[in-house]
Amino acid sequence: MFHLEQQKEKNPAVRDAVKLKKESYRALLACGTPEAADGYRRAKWSAATAVAEAKTRAWEEFGEAMENDFWTASKRFWTTIRRLRRGKQCTVNTVYSGDGVLLTSTRDVVDRWKEYFEDLLNPTNTPSSEEVGPGDLEMGSRISGAEVAEVVKKLLGGKAPGVDEIRPESLKALDVVGLSWLTRLCNIAWTSGAVPLDWQTGVVVPLFKKGDRRVCSNYRGITLLSLPGKVYSGVLERRVCRIVEPRIQEEQCGFRPGRGTVDQLYTLRRVFEGAWEFAQPVHMCFVDLEKAFDRVPRGVLWGVLREYGVSGPLIRAVRSLYDRCQSLVRIAGSKSNSFPVRVGLRQGCPLSPILFIIFMDRISRCSHGVEGIQFGDLRIASLLFADDVVLLASLARDLQLSLYRFAAACEAAGMRISTSKSEAMVLDRKKVECLLG
Repeated sequence: MFHLEQQKEKNPAVRDAVKLKKESYRALLACGTPEAADGYRRAKWSAATAVAEAKTRAWEEFGEAMENDFWTASKRFWTTIRRLRRGKQCTVNTVYSGDGVLLTSTRDVVDRWKEYFEDLLNPTNTPSSEEVGPGDLEMGSRISGAEVAEVVKKLLGGKAPGVDEIRPESLKALDVVGLSWLTRLCNIAWTSGAVPLDWQTGVVVPLFKKGDRRVCSNYRGITLLSLPGKVYSGVLERRVCRIVEPRIQEEQCGFRPGRGTVDQLYTLRRVFEGAWEFAQPVHMCFVDLEKAFDRVPRGVLWGVLREYGVSGPLIRAVRSLYDRCQSLVRIAGSKSNSFPVRVGLRQGCPLSPILFIIFMDRISRCSHGVEGIQFGDLRIASLLFADDVVLLASLARDLQLSLYRFAAACEAAGMRISTSKSEAMVLDRKKVECLLG
């Protein structure tokens, strides 16, 4: 963070010490005497000491300023923390095209990123049937100020803004009048069944993973959404949850209050212990779905929501966030033109988790039929945590049948199993061969 040139400009003592060091070095090169060498060593030590002291003072001043302005300078504080934590970032000035040609101009680079994410976020061969139910135009209860205030209260500070550049700190600082205007805006969207285009637009920021920085596939994109739009989505999420939560199977622990991975690990361990005690085998298949969130067909999703009781103005409000859904790419300070996103759930949207587990619950129900593993008075055929699925059976042929049914249900819903990332496992006191087709 601190550099020698900066210290020379800001601190006269540092500037003089560095100047003396350079003069001593030139004198040493000119005559090469022991006295000149000693003079250079002293000047070098003095310059290093002056720079170190200047750095220490600058850090102390910075710390005091951040401590005094913590509540009013949270943006500066967290921006600095993130910059220090990740270190120097590489600016992407060049990138390979789809044909392997190196692109160097800013416009070509931005257009290439747009092309890459447009293809990535719009997979083909997904069901697209959409049916509008007769109840979609009915009116429902208006959004209250308390609902909006509760969602705003839970917004996290220090988050990057969406396309409208509105930061969470701005919303959290709203007074009663400001919240009433935000509530009014949400009710306009609720009653009209339409939302501002900014609420439907995501800003995709590529984050480097590993490999060649000039290859687009070595990045993953994160999507930044409008914060007022996320407040509206948060209100809808709470309403959807109240309807669908009692209908979701106990096997699903992802994105549900009071549940987590620990619950599934505990259940799986108890299944193992019981089977081992009674010398019963446990056949398992850990299933991985390809780009699960990005492949959800929206037409199928609307039908699933109606099956789970989400209808009328609520499903219309949810659909309004997707009607003109689009994204643009921001890279190296430049933005691409927007492009439509027709498939998948919106990354970063408060609604997406609950919509996804409803979708997965429907797939899980369609693949039932195999008895699974006996666990007390229950039989467990599968455990789910969002898109992470483990199928369970007492016999290999039952597990194979369960996998076939699950794969068929996924295919019918527009999802795809990653065979390279899915694994089978057997827990048995006897040595067995585990093969699944």
